[in-house]
Amino acid sequence: MAEASEAYLQIGEVAERTGVTQRTLRFYEEKGLLKPPSRMDGGFRLYSEDDVHRVEQVRRLQNLLGVTLADIKEMVDAEEMLRELRAQYRPEAGVAEKKRQLEKATEVVQAQYAIVKQKTQQMDEMKGQLEERLRTFERWMSELERLEQKAAMARS
Repeated sequence: MAEASEAYLQIGEVAERTGVTQRTLRFYEEKGLLKPPSRMDGGFRLYSEDDVHRVEQVRRLQNLLGVTLADIKEMVDAEEMLRELRAQYRPEAGVAEKKRQLEKATEVVQAQYAIVKQKTQQMDEMKGQLEERLRTFERWMSELERLEQKAAMARS
């Protein structure tokens, strides 16, 4: 059971705070986006503030990047790994240990960067397609306006 010093929320409270359904929270748990929550004696799920922040991060990434849940899991897991590396950092550690931690942090951020880069390229491609479509519509509109002017002149 959870430590008494930390406030925990039940699934309905987390759903209300984060704007997702209880079913979505269970789905996130099933897919590994959320760690299995602590449980009360009756089996009720108990979520921490860290869990709430993680759900909010998943939602923000989903909305901003339009990424898959697998990509989001990788991104939020990477953030957790970076937090763990920061927590493990010791100023008195040897150079080799500091290099190992820095290499691991670099690897984690490179993986995040690769996801964002791929999504940015896809968004740029979509943006280009939409710009071309808009240019086509503008050409068609200009042609229709020219035809409309010709017809008006012919009537006069």
